[in-house]
Amino acid sequence: MLRRKGREIALQVLYQIEVTKINPTLALETYKKYLNIEEEKAFAFGEELVKGVLTHKNLIDSYIQKYSPDWPIERMNLTDKNILRLAIYEFFYRPEIPPIVSINEAVELAKIYGTDDSPAFVNGILDSIYKNELIPKEKSYFK
Repeated sequence: MLRRKGREIALQVLYQIEVTKINPTLALETYKKYLNIEEEKAFAFGEELVKGVLTHKNLIDSYIQKYSPDWPIERMNLTDKNILRLAIYEFFYRPEIPPIVSINEAVELAKIYGTDDSPAFVNGILDSIYKNELIPKEKSYFK
């Protein structure tokens, strides 16, 4: 539950940053101050996700665009896009989190915060990235 809450925090902060163009540090400080964070570890995890996504946003977005060629990233639903960013960040920069866990968590966030179509959309893109980008790399380690 701690990591799920951290992902929710990260999603909400990333959404706020994108909509308001607020400084990320201020967005995190404001969230923590006004939303009565009781679990410091959840907030710390969410903060790490926000900073990681923003640091690697161009690369992360290139994966989203590559695996969603018929849907331009700039026209994508902000919630779906940020859920995808979180999971893709975890794929490539948090190796201690199994990719399947990242996918499942992303789909759960999409069910809560997205539209009726969001869970399938998020799952489809993340599954394609997992099968085409991560599994081949895992197999190459064993050669």
